[in-house]
Amino acid sequence: MPPASRWEPPVSTSPSDRVLALVARAAVLADVRREVEANHDDNRWWPTAVTDFRVRMLAAGWSSRVSYRMIDTYARVIRDAAALGFDALADSTDAEVASLVAPLGLPRARIAYLRSLSEVTQGWAKDGIDPATGPLDADAMIRSFAEQVHGASYKVAQCALLYARGYHCGIIPVDSGMVSKLAPALGLALPPGPAAHEQMRHHLEAAVRSRPSAYRALAARHALTLPADAAPTWWTHLVLIYFKRLYLNRPSPRLCPQRPLCPSVLDCTHLRP
Repeated sequence: MPPASRWEPPVSTSPSDRVLALVARAAVLADVRREVEANHDDNRWWPTAVTDFRVRMLAAGWSSRVSYRMIDTYARVIRDAAALGFDALADSTDAEVASLVAPLGLPRARIAYLRSLSEVTQGWAKDGIDPATGPLDADAMIRSFAEQVHGASYKVAQCALLYARGYHCGIIPVDSGMVSKLAPALGLALPPGPAAHEQMRHHLEAAVRSRPSAYRALAARHALTLPADAAPTWWTHLVLIYFKRLYLNRPSPRLCPQRPLCPSVLDCTHLRP
């Protein structure tokens, strides 16, 4: 008698259901869980020790084109920038800023981002706009930031607004790897170009909003602090970003070859024997 095949739940055609299924599977993986717990309450890329929203937005831009292997170097640069303060940075010469960001590379781009961000934040101050705590339309602010700040794509704008407002503000930033690797795994059809980052963000945020209690129950199994009044969008972002990094960037041999992934995600019947 042939061996019984493993039962697998049916594939849902709902994007929200597929997001929840993948998050549920990824969240129990030991390596993903370890990274999420280490970065949830105080993220290495966007540390809570930085309090000036302008420096936070600066850090979001300066994290661009920085590999995970350079995170300690990046963290040191951001600590030095925060110690100087945003106003002092804005008043620094290009040579002084170039010396600060030299370990990260691309000094011209990082200087241009600082100068442009300084102009935009000065305009906000004159207009009475507080992107950190004031009421705002997140979609409009992200679009405006991406258009007005030199070098700030949609993905940088998403990160900048998330960090400025705090981890639990409801924004799920989407990087290029999430568009190219994670979206196909979830069966999300996205438009070409930068707009894909915004559309995927909307998909992911809508998925969490549709089942907040389910995501909260999953997050509660991890050793971290989740505010009672916040949907676990930040936790969901971390689960997805670390699953992408650990299992999709260099596809794991355990990964389902189908797109979208089957509900088992790993070690499924679709793998060759």
